[in-house]
Amino acid sequence: MSKKLETRLAIALWLVVSAARVASAQTHWVGTWAASQQLVEPQNAIPAGEPHDVTIRQIVHVSIGGAELRVYLSNRFGTAPLRFTAVHIAKPLSADSPKIVPGTDEALTFSGESDVMVPAGADYVSDPVEFPVAALSDLAITLYVDALPEQQTGHPGSHATSYVAHGDVVTASDLPEAARLDHWYFIAGVDVSARAQAAAVVTLGDSITDGHGSTTNANNRWPDFLAKRLQGFPDTRAIAVLNHGIGGNRLLLDGLGPNASARFDHDVLAQAGVRYLIVLEGINDIGMLTRDGDVPQPEHDALVRRVLVAYQQIITKSHTHGIEAIGATILPFVGSQFYHPGPASEADRQALNQWIRAPGHFDAVIDFDKVTRDPEHPDHLLPAFDSGDHLHPSPAGYAAMADAIPLSLFAGDSSAAVAGPRVSFTFDDLPAHGPLPPGETRIEIISKIIAALRQAGVPPTYGFVNGQLLQQKPADAAVLKAWRAAGNPLGNHTWSHMNLDERSLEDFEADVTTNEQTLSDWMQGQGWHWFRFPFLAQGDTPEKRAGIRTFLFEHGYKIAGVTMSFGDYEWNEPYARCQEKGDAKAIALLEKSYLAAADEDVTYRRAMSHALFARDIPYVLLMHVGAFDARMLPRLLDLYRSRGFQFVSLEEAESDHFYDEDTNLSLPGADTLEEVMAERHLALPSHKLQPVKFDALCR
Repeated sequence: MSKKLETRLAIALWLVVSAARVASAQTHWVGTWAASQQLVEPQNAIPAGEPHDVTIRQIVHVSIGGAELRVYLSNRFGTAPLRFTAVHIAKPLSADSPKIVPGTDEALTFSGESDVMVPAGADYVSDPVEFPVAALSDLAITLYVDALPEQQTGHPGSHATSYVAHGDVVTASDLPEAARLDHWYFIAGVDVSARAQAAAVVTLGDSITDGHGSTTNANNRWPDFLAKRLQGFPDTRAIAVLNHGIGGNRLLLDGLGPNASARFDHDVLAQAGVRYLIVLEGINDIGMLTRDGDVPQPEHDALVRRVLVAYQQIITKSHTHGIEAIGATILPFVGSQFYHPGPASEADRQALNQWIRAPGHFDAVIDFDKVTRDPEHPDHLLPAFDSGDHLHPSPAGYAAMADAIPLSLFAGDSSAAVAGPRVSFTFDDLPAHGPLPPGETRIEIISKIIAALRQAGVPPTYGFVNGQLLQQKPADAAVLKAWRAAGNPLGNHTWSHMNLDERSLEDFEADVTTNEQTLSDWMQGQGWHWFRFPFLAQGDTPEKRAGIRTFLFEHGYKIAGVTMSFGDYEWNEPYARCQEKGDAKAIALLEKSYLAAADEDVTYRRAMSHALFARDIPYVLLMHVGAFDARMLPRLLDLYRSRGFQFVSLEEAESDHFYDEDTNLSLPGADTLEEVMAERHLALPSHKLQPVKFDALCR
């Protein structure tokens, strides 16, 4: 090759690389996953017996999606350059397996080269690559190094499994002989290309943020639950969550990793697209002060002052870089098996929390202390949220923490929409419920309901069918025809409206199965595997409850939960009697009491939700296709609108992780607000209305 040709090729390559760099600079990059880096302790390092020729496959769980991505490698705690001969990405088959989806493997480059040498103390970012990833999905990152460093950089508290194999097998679809280690090595972050409004929230914390007590490979740390909640609402789906928790982390002194003040620039300011910061730090500073024995009060006072200075430094530096700093109160930890805190340490925690809550410090406050403490023993974690060591929450506790975070903090100009409550209307007992008033037909009733829903802009609404009613009155098929023609889906309410509390599990399962042909015929290939229990009876014994959940899970069902209900069905029978007698005064009483009961129920349910989660969950309202429901529905919809409600689909409502036990029946747990209140030993709100004496009306 001539010198002139070599020069031209070199110039052409330089132009291509330069153009790629310009395009990358114009892309709005946002971090979608991250892990704080530290010097990996010897007991957590890749064993010294495997210093050469190593492939490492690691699975990470992203928060937001994007069409392009780039990956950060880290040698931040290395003392010599570290060579990566190959770095690949792929879609994994699952979060707990080294297998990748065939055909998805993609090589990464660094300035156009697949082989990269990362200097000691440095992080390198790959060139962008087109590789679409969905929100809340998993990504496999596979590295090959021909020689492991003496000092390994990584994140020991991954709560995710990595796979270490001999040889260069980065493209292998499976690594069956790989060693399994529950730590991450040499990977610091993943960015995705995102729309201009997208941003990231960094969660800066210790082992509680890192997820100690969570389930390996289950992604049930509190930042994971927050990411899921953000994806459940259109105005916050572009907000990513970056978990920068380190086990044992402190604000003032190093522990297993650098102190939070020292790592702030790396773990907060350097993150792509960061706009928000949640700080949950301080419990280890308090605990370590007295771990070997109590100290004089002046030392407690001095510690509190130094921690408050560190908080203020974090706030000041955040504001300098346009980042909103959100303070989180420190969780209770009396009874901790590691720290054994006494009254003086509890007083330190209270002093720090008082400062965090006080106006004029953080831009906003998330009161994790209030949410996780035992009301009867406020210096202890609530038993239902305790992982067992009285220091770290369980997955249920982490879920409650995420529930306590107002999404309005991250919604910008759309905060009002996020803050407003949401409700999904659902209707039981199709095609017929309750008696018919004189001169009224089933098709007239369903037509009124459909018209009211359409007029109010309610999304497609589930109706739950009892097929036996069609067998008894085939003409009522016109009701289902009208419902489906309006674009509304159907779900399973059993064939005969059977009460599981009163029948055997075998009879009930047969009744569910019998109803499936009706649903399949009417839904014509569209999804119908939502189930509503008749009488909301889920079994009068633990064996029945577990058995029916297993049956429904194996048959692909999700449960249509009920988190709002004012007993609307009770008005339908007296209304028919009063219409027959022409008693206008009694009907006016029914109308007034119906709306009053609905309004009081809104207050009651929202009080429970706020007591449990410091927010409104999206509610699922149980209604029926009765004659009085049809008469009152336009006014009922107006009532919900006047209370600030938005109408959403059942799918959107139950995307909230409160309903995880409904949508994933392999999970145990309470699935009504009342059950969760009882589980947490909280008193139910009082009902203020006197019940209506229906039996005495129009007799």
